[in-house]
Amino acid sequence: MLGNWHQLWEIASSPDNVPIVGLLFLIPFYIWYAFRQALANDRLIEKLEADPAAAKTAYRKTQPWNPKWEREVHTWPYLMRIEFVAAILVTVLLMVWSLTLNAPLEEPSNPNVTMNPAKAPWYFLGLQEMLVYFDPWMAGVVMPTLIIVGLMAVPYIDANPLGNGYYTYRQRKFAIWTFCLGFLGLWVAMIVIGTFIRGPGWMWFWPTATWDAERVEFAVNRNVDQIFGINGAWLRHLMPASSADYAPILARTIFGIFPIVLYFLLAGYAAYRAMNATEFARKIFRRMTLLQIITTDVFLVLMLALPVKILLRLVFRVKYIWVTPWFSI
Repeated sequence: MLGNWHQLWEIASSPDNVPIVGLLFLIPFYIWYAFRQALANDRLIEKLEADPAAAKTAYRKTQPWNPKWEREVHTWPYLMRIEFVAAILVTVLLMVWSLTLNAPLEEPSNPNVTMNPAKAPWYFLGLQEMLVYFDPWMAGVVMPTLIIVGLMAVPYIDANPLGNGYYTYRQRKFAIWTFCLGFLGLWVAMIVIGTFIRGPGWMWFWPTATWDAERVEFAVNRNVDQIFGINGAWLRHLMPASSADYAPILARTIFGIFPIVLYFLLAGYAAYRAMNATEFARKIFRRMTLLQIITTDVFLVLMLALPVKILLRLVFRVKYIWVTPWFSI
């Protein structure tokens, strides 16, 4: 039933979910502020390329706090004054927060009375949401490891020297859109889904829909080999009689390789074209070594695998693409 705004308010006002509510306002604000500053700097760079004197005048107007119009200023008092005021404001905010909201502590664990839904802390909701679409070892071990390794590799594969110390969009388009897809489109989105949409039984409830603990969802999830009817009958005749019972397993294992390879080829080509979308991007791309190119392409393909798998599960009810006795993807 739609229209249960009271329940939505209870979810949003829960002490556990206050950080997510703040996240919904703070992240769009700072994204807008960063783009605003980046576009302003891009206009300034264009003026600098056309008329250095006019660009210098425009640069001075953007820094009213710098009376001497110096390119470098002292840490004291300019930076320390701002940091001191920010520290006071954050301290006051935390004190008000701690006085007005109860700590999200619950009674001791009782195996006879379990939470429904049982949710992880807000910063782990993204991982919990990934468990819906992947095997536990994939969602809990492999993908978090890839995220950490990918972030560690960024300084070594990013060959663009521009945008260091200042905001810019024109000179960092590829990096900015990669960040928007990975952080905003995937991680933040999954936290919001896990908070406001996943209800009892970890089932999908649209916002304002009543969370019914007795709801039964008749959702048939199929693997790709089941959709194509891969049963190993043709392989059974080619195998010895003693091993014929393993024909369906072997057929599914062999069949699953092809869609995975096809995805890597198509997604790799799409990532390669995205890396060379503009003349500026091609200029940066030519500076990269073969190892940097391969590493960047592989991580982009792996990152795109998450939204592809989510769409396959939610839209086409596909559970796994590649099914093996050891793992399933």
